Amino acid sequence: MSRTAAALTALTLLAAPTPASAALPATSTAEAAKSAVKTATSTAKAAKADAAWSVQPSSKTGPGNRPFFTYDLVPGGTVTDYLAVTNLGTAEMTFTVYGSDAFTTASGGYDLLPATRESTDVGSWIELGAKTVTVPARSRADIPFVLKIPENATPGDHAGGIVASITTASADATGNTTRVEQRVGTRLYLRVTGDLHPGLRVDDLRATYRTGWRPFTGDLELSYTVRNTGNTRITPGQSVTVAGLFGLAADSAHPDALPELLPGAALERTVRVTARPALLRLTASVELSSPDRATAKSTVGVWAWSWYYLLILLLAAVVTWAVRRRRKVRA
Repeated sequence: MSRTAAALTALTLLAAPTPASAALPATSTAEAAKSAVKTATSTAKAAKADAAWSVQPSSKTGPGNRPFFTYDLVPGGTVTDYLAVTNLGTAEMTFTVYGSDAFTTASGGYDLLPATRESTDVGSWIELGAKTVTVPARSRADIPFVLKIPENATPGDHAGGIVASITTASADATGNTTRVEQRVGTRLYLRVTGDLHPGLRVDDLRATYRTGWRPFTGDLELSYTVRNTGNTRITPGQSVTVAGLFGLAADSAHPDALPELLPGAALERTVRVTARPALLRLTASVELSSPDRATAKSTVGVWAWSWYYLLILLLAAVVTWAVRRRRKVRA
């Protein structure tokens, strides 16, 4: 008996329209829905050919120049729109189409939940005209959908997307089956009318000072978590300030820019400040700011010793011992 060993997903998010699709013939939603009863076997065969497809915002008359879906709606509001699924390959393909919630990945990317995970936010508010669609080779299907905002939807930004996917399965010699979902998606940004509260926080700031071979210097490593505590998408800037006791040798650094963070997202970061003087005690601060005036700051202290201090103490002890011994001998 075969058993599923793993379920893998691979998502490609298209941020801009596919120019080549404009010249492809369109398949009506009704025709596509009728042919959507094709089995997964035919989809797998198509995947083994030169499977390639794209998705993008569309209309009754075909795609325009929108890079993704963006809406501003009130709680309880609705909007009707279209999604274009374009088969760029040379074989007919059947796609599963669904809405999905977005999340910020550990590396700061934008991703969508796979079909195996239930959406609870904007992805669940998307009602598609067809959940599966079969598109002939070198053709396009324009699928209508309705975005319905619940009456109790919270104000602020809600991020998601719409995905067209195919799933293939393969078994190894022991009968274990691996299912791979290949997905292409387009982003959907919704802002629900109401009070907006941009917010940032720096959590778990930690500092480590490592001495090097250069006298009285070392590298300071800071690790921390950037968290979006507000209800809007935010792209914060960050800066690091390091100073010794009484503000001695104060210096600042501007690490690489942070990616966009969705509401509730958290991102771990590590910043290294090199060639910092070993001033016994250092104070480091991480500051965040954004164009919408959200700010955050966290400060940590760290001991900054150098092995050369020990050498000096050892040398001083040897000199003191030698002087005392010499005086004792003379006496």
